[in-house]
Amino acid sequence: MKKYILAIDQGTTSTRAIIFDENAKAVSYAQKELHVFYPENGWVEQDAQDIWQDTKYVCKRAVEKAAIKADEIAAIGITNQRETIILWDKETGNPIGRAIVWQDRRTSGYCKELKDDGLEELFQSKTGLVLDPYFSGTKLHWLLKNNTAAVMRAKAEELLCGTIDTYLLWKMTGGKVHATDATNASRTMLYNIKEGKWDKELLEILEIPEQILPAVKDSSCMFGTTKKEFLGVEIPITGIAGDQHAAMFGQACFKEGMVKVTYGTGCFALKNIGSEFKQSKNKLLTTIAYQLNGKPVYAIEGSIFIAGAAIQWLRDGLQIIKHAAKTEEIAKRVSDNGGVYMVPAFTGLGAPYWEPSARAAIVGMTRDVTYEHIVRAALEAQAYQTKDLLNAMMEDSGQKIFEIRVDGGMVENNWMCQFLADMTGNIVNRPQIIETTALGAAYLAGLHVGLYQSLQEIEQNWQLSRKFEPNMSEEEKTELYTGWKRAIARVL
Repeated sequence: MKKYILAIDQGTTSTRAIIFDENAKAVSYAQKELHVFYPENGWVEQDAQDIWQDTKYVCKRAVEKAAIKADEIAAIGITNQRETIILWDKETGNPIGRAIVWQDRRTSGYCKELKDDGLEELFQSKTGLVLDPYFSGTKLHWLLKNNTAAVMRAKAEELLCGTIDTYLLWKMTGGKVHATDATNASRTMLYNIKEGKWDKELLEILEIPEQILPAVKDSSCMFGTTKKEFLGVEIPITGIAGDQHAAMFGQACFKEGMVKVTYGTGCFALKNIGSEFKQSKNKLLTTIAYQLNGKPVYAIEGSIFIAGAAIQWLRDGLQIIKHAAKTEEIAKRVSDNGGVYMVPAFTGLGAPYWEPSARAAIVGMTRDVTYEHIVRAALEAQAYQTKDLLNAMMEDSGQKIFEIRVDGGMVENNWMCQFLADMTGNIVNRPQIIETTALGAAYLAGLHVGLYQSLQEIEQNWQLSRKFEPNMSEEEKTELYTGWKRAIARVL
């Protein structure tokens, strides 16, 4: 009986495969770390061939570890780091250069030119996005412009492009399917999320030929079937969503007003705003949360580029911690932050500031400061950044947020979750399954093949692991947040 779903979670720093059963319980897990290249200041790249090889490896490993046969897998779901763009040869499948990662800032100057030409409102009104190098459109423009043969080859329909999900789908189906889902399309800055199609006017501005772009489908549908060589049998691929959208789906945020915040490499807060497009007035993004049966559900999103990556930097860059898991114990060793704030703008500031040229800073240091204060400042920064986003969301909607559902690796840290509740004044609910990104991809895939019957069933599956309630005085909260705003002002 086909009662398993294979979820592929292709992230910024690693590729994972998780096999879920019909009760949405993870039965096996495989992961491989991914090398990231930093060829110049602000440039971030990956090798698409490595991503493909790693995907094959973790999928085979997950099947072996589950001790099941591949023909017991009912469907495959894919979730991916968003905005990272790949250009490849249609015949060979070989990438044209490296993939440009979502964190890459090389098109900052070009985005400024577009803004100076008065085009930001046009882009935002159609795509829900601000003009920032974060999104795929200007990256693709750069790839085409900086390879003399690429433009001609693209026009001659010899090249294809896409986000990571599109490339994996194309490779898994043996080059038969060139498609994406509405959530990933909504992050390219090329897709009109009100009309549900690639926007010809924006493509013309960015000089991108439409024929190299993938077909756009629902998040849960029949995308294609894997070639036999992938896992030994043909398996339908029936769910695709960008990582933050998949996490929102896995958190069962199906009702208008529900908020989830994911703490992975970056931090992303999404609030369900229902079936109507609404443009943010507070520098947040409007995006497609998920799309089923041709009907999009929209979300307002706040994107922060660096969350867990700041802890990774403490471990690998500064080498002041050995394991990320130790940060909770280290933060508890000091009674306060000692006036130290870390603004982790390693690749610019995201929402609600949108300053691509900003760089990271640690401010307020004196001779009394220890490494414990710096570790604590890195954890506190996650709560301050989240408060920035939630404040902007409340200004947009006029509605107070009472509860946030959190997920991602960082939320295993109880100290951080409690500080988050204190600083935002919200109840913070951590689910039993914090790998909600992969779970969301599994739900989307399983919905189409009938393994999961409805959104109601998924809602009932959601289970609380721990609730964190605010327990800080208004005076202390105001003082700490004022210090954060001063640190941000220095960076800006």
